[in-house]
Amino acid sequence: MKNSTAVQIFLSRIEKWGNALPHPTTLFVYLALAVILFSWLGHMLGVSATHPLSGKEVVVVNLLSASGVQQILSKMVSNFTGFAPVGPVLVVMLGLGIAERSGLIHTCLRLVVLKAGKNSLTFIVVLTGVLSSIAVDSGYVVMIPMAGLIFLSAGRHPLAGIAACFAGVSGGFSANLLVGPVDAILGGISTEAAHLVRPDYEVTATANYYFIIASTFLITILATWVTERYIVPLLGEYHPSDADTELLTNSFGISSEELRGLKWTLLVGGGFLLAVGLGVIPENGFLRHPETGGVIKSPFMSGLIALVALFAGISGLAFGWASGHFKTNHEVVASMEETMSTMATYIVLMFFAAQFVSYFSWTNMGLISAIKGAGVLKATGLGAVPLMICFVVFCGLANLLIGSASAKWAIMAPVFVPMFMLLDIAPEAVQAAYRVGDSSTNILTPLMPYFALVYAFMQRYDKQVGMGTIITLMLPYSLVFLIGWGLMLGIWLTTGAPLGPDGQLFMNLNNR
Repeated sequence: MKNSTAVQIFLSRIEKWGNALPHPTTLFVYLALAVILFSWLGHMLGVSATHPLSGKEVVVVNLLSASGVQQILSKMVSNFTGFAPVGPVLVVMLGLGIAERSGLIHTCLRLVVLKAGKNSLTFIVVLTGVLSSIAVDSGYVVMIPMAGLIFLSAGRHPLAGIAACFAGVSGGFSANLLVGPVDAILGGISTEAAHLVRPDYEVTATANYYFIIASTFLITILATWVTERYIVPLLGEYHPSDADTELLTNSFGISSEELRGLKWTLLVGGGFLLAVGLGVIPENGFLRHPETGGVIKSPFMSGLIALVALFAGISGLAFGWASGHFKTNHEVVASMEETMSTMATYIVLMFFAAQFVSYFSWTNMGLISAIKGAGVLKATGLGAVPLMICFVVFCGLANLLIGSASAKWAIMAPVFVPMFMLLDIAPEAVQAAYRVGDSSTNILTPLMPYFALVYAFMQRYDKQVGMGTIITLMLPYSLVFLIGWGLMLGIWLTTGAPLGPDGQLFMNLNNR
């Protein structure tokens, strides 16, 4: 009990420190202004570094000079419109917006969990939670409360179901079987950071695809084990109330309209996938590279985000029309508009993040920091695996203070991506390490936006639940994720297996 209290006190202090931080958007405003100020100071002090590849001296560029101010003003719009994470995310969310507002995603998630057998219940709940990140918020809003009800209906403690699903949704946020918005965001930010060293380098949305598929099953297995081994015995037996019985009566079942929608979705979505398959599988497929005939760097890979958006949109349309959720084309358009309205926070955040990243690049401060940091890391004599594990731990600790995955990566990537590139560790590997550290501690910090929502869900079943209860329940998941996921990353780096179709682990900057 003393250990639990000590952990709770520590995390309460983390919460207090984190709450003292400004809003992520405001933080980027401050960071952009700090870069401008430090560019003047660095220029006055003559801060510089020798580029390890070209041998040329890299100096700090002063943005408070006349030319610097002119560049800031003239490039403000293009900084934002050309920022890699913006366009792909908005495009994919248009399609996912139709699928989500039509009820397709919610129905599929419910169906998977409802059909789960008692022996595989925990595994299916966690797996569905992990997969729900494709629709960003659906897992938190739909899957976590549904998991509590599912466990309750099976005669098990509902808090165990909520904890298991929360571990899958939030702890496994960076894992999935499909490419989604998270992959586009991280890949875009990594691309911008890599340009500090190599302007032609691109980190695609599929750069970590093999890794996230393996991570999906690893997280599901680990969370299932933790739930059955620690959480269920810890919670003990649950005695349902009359309110629980009424809640169960009103919360289950798939309607005939939804079943009809699913049948049409299978038909239409299957036809779309067949068409894509005909463009990729044959050697002369129209989605292969027109010159090499390969899949890597083909129209299929470069258009994957568009294909995901189209598939989600077409499937959502089929479900919406067949189920009766969509009755007019105005409702379809409204579904996309509603989704875009939820992206307002992201758009504003990305505007200021784009300015910060651009300023950091123009001043050469990012490159100089990377060169000097790489020199320090090289002097330690640590290999790639220890360095990446240390980076995972660093990201996990930073996550306790800054909850937003995109905001945190936009701050960290311009320093760490080029720094590790200079040590011949590819941006794709650095991004994979970030995924591990960022996701593993999501379930511990009250600064995570949906932490309070999980608290409310748990209080439905137990009014004595407090923030300390949630932290106590989720701490085993977080520790096991960090160890198990970090071990998998270390094995991946050791074997040299690719992280994705176009995701390398190591690189040689001297041999382009």
